Amino acid sequence: MKKVITYGSFDLFHEGHYKLLKRAKELGDYLIVGVTTEQYDEKRGKMNVINSLMERIENIKATGFADEIIIEDHEGQKVEDIQKYGIDIFTVGSDWKGKFEFLRQYCDVVYLERTKGISSTMIRQQNHSIIRLGIIGSGRIAARFAPEVKYVSGTNLEGVYNPRLASASKFAEQFELKFYTDQLETFFEKIDAVYIASPHNTHHEYIRQSLQSGKHVLCEKPMVLAVSQAEEVYQLAKDKGLILLEGIKTAYAPGFLQLLAIARSGRIGQIRDVEASFTKLVSGDIRELRPEENGGSVTELASYPLLAIIKLLGTNYTDIRFESFEDENGVDLYTKIHLKYKNALSTAKVGLGVKSEGHLLISGTQGYIYVEAPWWKTQYFEVRHEDPSQNEKFFSKFVGEGLRYELSDFISLINGNEKKSFKLTPRESIVIAGMLEAFLATKKVFIEITELIT
Repeated sequence: MKKVITYGSFDLFHEGHYKLLKRAKELGDYLIVGVTTEQYDEKRGKMNVINSLMERIENIKATGFADEIIIEDHEGQKVEDIQKYGIDIFTVGSDWKGKFEFLRQYCDVVYLERTKGISSTMIRQQNHSIIRLGIIGSGRIAARFAPEVKYVSGTNLEGVYNPRLASASKFAEQFELKFYTDQLETFFEKIDAVYIASPHNTHHEYIRQSLQSGKHVLCEKPMVLAVSQAEEVYQLAKDKGLILLEGIKTAYAPGFLQLLAIARSGRIGQIRDVEASFTKLVSGDIRELRPEENGGSVTELASYPLLAIIKLLGTNYTDIRFESFEDENGVDLYTKIHLKYKNALSTAKVGLGVKSEGHLLISGTQGYIYVEAPWWKTQYFEVRHEDPSQNEKFFSKFVGEGLRYELSDFISLINGNEKKSFKLTPRESIVIAGMLEAFLATKKVFIEITELIT
């Protein structure tokens, strides 16, 4: 008898799950299905799981394909189960291709082609549906975002839009998407929500068109480069009853949220100074260094340290000042942003041509908090006091690229969970846009293009 095993969350049971189990059953004579617990899902970075463990088990039973159902609750269990049950074939969807090659020493590994495009859940008795997600843009950030979608329950990445059709086609093939197109109208017809991963200058127009077409929008940072643009699109989203969210991933990461809670709890007294740094070294003919695309350290990186500053000190700063040096094309390679508050100071350092320690330092009247690099992926920080014996260390997990955190909140907000809206408010996004606009005004440069390119 040939035994087959597969694993998954199987949340909001849908056609893709059904087809995978059917094909898994056809690989052998006896199918074992491992269903992950909520705790293990969270540990491995799976977000927004809706159905309970027992509901998910019952849905699998209802298919009639599983000869046996087991619970997966810890790392390393797959190896244990394969040996324990005498498994001949381990199988999983093709979106995990290459991830389980280490199991070949125990059994055959088969990657089954995933179902491209999932329109809704098969659980009719519940008021849940799968949010059909599409990406505008097919560059580097889109390629980092696409693999993260499978970790967020309640959504499926359906297709991609790019006016350069060849780029869209290549992207769709790489990530096994249902469709690709260079026509926005066609794109909007096939999706419920949009992730915008195009160049900065195109964000405003893409957001506007997406909202006008009735689509929820998650837009990569910086969302826009002017206060008027930010106010316009947030008002449009409100008028349309749609969700608009800026994708500064740090804002949604659990470690950063824990950091904010402790910093604002009074543990270090009154916060008097915040220093945040984010630098990286780049070169060549790339978007980040092109003046015609508003390239530079501020537009590329400043959203992160400015987020930390306004989250800790608020949006009501009294003065802003910039110091930077530029290349021969007028692109800022290194910039310090000085913000003054009524009772506090702050500095953001960003660089594309200078490498510095990427830390976050929060100074208070009774101590300080040090977050080591890379602070924007907050995994470890220490609360330090005058008496070192009172110091405390905190640890948190930051999984994958971190983009799943913002996507999880986006899907939750679409489904009516307004409790998550505090993580990055429209007011905060508008203030950050104003800071970027103030910097661009010092350069006497602000470029907005109407021909949308990616």
